[in-house]
Amino acid sequence: MGKKQYPDAAAALEGLLFDGMQICAGGFGLCGIPERLIDAIRDAGTKDLTIASNNAGIDGEGLGKLLRTKQVKKMISSYVGENKEFERQYLAGELEVEFCPQGTLAERCRAGGAGIPGFYTKTGVGTLVAEGKEVKSFDGQEYILERGIFADLAIIKGWKADESGNLIFRKTARNFNQPMATAAKICVAEVEEIVPVGSLDPDAIHLPGIYVKRLVLGAPYDKKIEFRTTRPRQENVSPA
Repeated sequence: MGKKQYPDAAAALEGLLFDGMQICAGGFGLCGIPERLIDAIRDAGTKDLTIASNNAGIDGEGLGKLLRTKQVKKMISSYVGENKEFERQYLAGELEVEFCPQGTLAERCRAGGAGIPGFYTKTGVGTLVAEGKEVKSFDGQEYILERGIFADLAIIKGWKADESGNLIFRKTARNFNQPMATAAKICVAEVEEIVPVGSLDPDAIHLPGIYVKRLVLGAPYDKKIEFRTTRPRQENVSPA
């Protein structure tokens, strides 16, 4: 077992969790979410969390598990329409929500990881997103100031990694995992397969191992589907 590899998710998070911390979580819906690490945070009972994530999973899955146990104090998210518990807690005033356009959220995390404290964007000007934010004019057009995000911990899901933490994402599961990985003091990654150093094509690496401090093998995974839509079966009809 490599120096970065831990036997399970709980061990990989040991010493990193504390109440009131901020977490960047990769994933989009149920695609590319760090399931084992989310379960370990739930089991640890860490509370008053601020979580930056594209969304909060769905009811009872993904980050929805942490909503169900009331461990989340604030969500910084783009899309929340699939989670009824999220909606209930927000409307009841139990959950603080900072809505953030999807591209802006990705850029806030990228900026935070690059040491950039803030940037100006036109996205959200004149909307609820702009409330309380600095507005500045460039070439006669208004832009709002968005702050970079740099969290205490990033939790991400990858496909393959070598023992040094060099990591490959699979297709759309790449989503928010890559920017989230750089936007925190420490990144813990769970993957489906860990291979010896030198087994991966250097040109195929999506995330260099320098960003991954701890690594855990999460497989096997039960592939979940958010919505299953089918057409009614049509019986064969002979031509008249």
